[in-house]
Amino acid sequence: MVWNVFPRDLMAELERLQRDFGGHPLEQPASIRGSGGSRFPALDVGGTPESVEIYAFAPGLDPAAIELTLDRGVLTLSGERPAELPAEDSRTTVHIGERFAGRFRRVVNLPEDADPESVSATYRDGVLHIRVTRRAASRPRRISVQ
Repeated sequence: MVWNVFPRDLMAELERLQRDFGGHPLEQPASIRGSGGSRFPALDVGGTPESVEIYAFAPGLDPAAIELTLDRGVLTLSGERPAELPAEDSRTTVHIGERFAGRFRRVVNLPEDADPESVSATYRDGVLHIRVTRRAASRPRRISVQ
């Protein structure tokens, strides 16, 4: 008798775990890390020598309903996206419902050189752009040799 101690589809389970942890298990951790229970809104996080740039793709949100906080280097984006489909009852059927609806929360750990006093956020065409300036002392600069 052979006992199977692994799930039937081991590769599918490993891929699910990889998606849940946000990357390849052998990757080195980045200086900017993000986490969240859901993947809404989708985030792009990058940077320049002058700033950290975060783009949150959140079509259909009211910008006034987006809560953005920065505390001890942790940027938190939260809010609620209302359901746009009619509520299901005995007369209504939803055949496909792929858009996220409900409360969301995304968290991004900023690098140490991010300046918490210099943050801007704009929302246009369904994209929230957050810019966090880096402290001037930590920016690369050229030093001339005499």
